[in-house]
Amino acid sequence: MQIEVFSELFPLMSTANPQTIEWLLSVAIAHEYPAGRAVLMEDAWGNALYFLVSGWVKVRRTAGDDSVAIAILGRGDFFGEMAILDESPRSTDVIALSPVKLLSISRERFIQILFKDPQLHHRMLQLMVRRVRQINVRLQMRSSPPAVKLAHTLVTLGESYGQSLEKGKEIYNIPFKDLADVTEIGIEETTKIMEKLHEKGWIKIDKYNNSIYLANFKQLVNLAGKV
Repeated sequence: MQIEVFSELFPLMSTANPQTIEWLLSVAIAHEYPAGRAVLMEDAWGNALYFLVSGWVKVRRTAGDDSVAIAILGRGDFFGEMAILDESPRSTDVIALSPVKLLSISRERFIQILFKDPQLHHRMLQLMVRRVRQINVRLQMRSSPPAVKLAHTLVTLGESYGQSLEKGKEIYNIPFKDLADVTEIGIEETTKIMEKLHEKGWIKIDKYNNSIYLANFKQLVNLAGKV
């Protein structure tokens, strides 16, 4: 992958100098996984940082035989940074929702990069703070109506990873169970709300292409209460 392409694809690398990116790409390892495959198991957290080149994954919390999706990530995002920095164990894993391509860089290599490039170090802190703020917003919305919470989830996914097309912002056709988990509402509520949004024409579900088109993004933003 070319330096310019990598820098544009990953906001984390937007302020890194070209030499940093060139070195990172020279030591990164490429991975490909089919849908449904475990990308990162709970005992592997802390070994590497992962860059999501294409596709969609879910971060899943496990407890015995039960599992709950706690985050959905798409192209241009990264994961594994918290475990690298605090070296604490994780009771979560990462599962490919669609076919995915990843680049990984070992913990030791990435820490070397952070020391070499202060701008990258600062940018990572900014993005980590943004993730904390997103968690705070989700906590504040716990008492909101289910439709508002689900609209917020869809809008956030669209803003973060959506591809702008004539049909609207395109995101992956995420299973309703995972949407329900991340939104912290029931699966029946999620199904009814998604069907209602589809009837209104605010979203279009294309099962053939495994896509959800956020056709009326402005209305979804209004419903979510975002500004």
